Amino acid sequence: MISKTISHYHVISKLGAGGMGEVYLAEDSRLGRKVALKLLPASFQYDPERSSRFLREARAASALNSPNIAHIYDIGEHEGSKFIIMEYVEGESLSRRLKQGPLPLREAIDIAIQIAGALNEAHSQGIVHRDIKPSNLMITGRGLVKVLDFGIAKISKTLAEDDDNDLTVSLGEKTSPGTVLGTPSYMSPEQVRGLAVDGRSDIFSLGVVLYEMVTGRRPFEGVTISDIIAAVLTGEPEPITQTQRDMPDKLGAIVARALNKDVEQRYQNAKELLKDLQELKQRMGSETGCDEALSSEPDVPAAGQPRTEAIAPSTNPPALQSNVVAAPLTTSSAEYIITKIKH
Repeated sequence: MISKTISHYHVISKLGAGGMGEVYLAEDSRLGRKVALKLLPASFQYDPERSSRFLREARAASALNSPNIAHIYDIGEHEGSKFIIMEYVEGESLSRRLKQGPLPLREAIDIAIQIAGALNEAHSQGIVHRDIKPSNLMITGRGLVKVLDFGIAKISKTLAEDDDNDLTVSLGEKTSPGTVLGTPSYMSPEQVRGLAVDGRSDIFSLGVVLYEMVTGRRPFEGVTISDIIAAVLTGEPEPITQTQRDMPDKLGAIVARALNKDVEQRYQNAKELLKDLQELKQRMGSETGCDEALSSEPDVPAAGQPRTEAIAPSTNPPALQSNVVAAPLTTSSAEYIITKIKH
């Protein structure tokens, strides 16, 4: 693929691979700009289900209007292979940033606000991302957060042309209702159980990301995927107000509500979460004694000298917790995992 020309896009290098295809850095010869080209592998061209889902991804993302969501520029087909042309995001992934430890409180809240805004836009259009995690979140040189990869998003019937019974597809695997699709450490309890999900599942995932940003560790961890799933289903993370000194009680309440295992007790929409985060930011700015926390600037690359990462999830995930999983998991099997761990 390298140095090959697809339509009027010249392929420069490979960026990575996601659940629905490979992503390359390319140059748009007509507009003279860099873009990300997402290509569905040729081996999948004869699968109508995967092919239609690939195009639905483009339709779903192109319907969104948010500065915090990577834009779709074009779709096409070349030599039997379908492709999507996406905005090329230069910057640093949140996953790389977190390798340096917890983020300054103000920065973490600013990032969470931007993600919540993107989710509010997506959910208002009937789209659930289903894989909110640090490697799908890019921070540009100016501190703008971009949510990437709606490749395993659930498209509501109002946007889809047909009813596929909420089938989910992962590269190399055909799955069906009751299948787990996502990244274990960031998945909601209903998602790991293979149940139907809505925007509240994304809110749970954002709660996990926010917890990790302010504490430097994930709320649900384990040696194996089964351990992680059991933790998501039954474990209770240590409250963030106990993990670090001077953590605002309001932030602790926000994280606890976002991570509530009972979907009815969780934030019911991203707009509610966004409102609470914005109020917290304003409260921190007006309270005395918060100057030090608020003076910390986001540690992002300087404008014009950004780090560059793929617009797809990392090709070399750091551990099992970051791998996308597509495996049957029924309620009984989840209960078996929990019982096994308890004994």
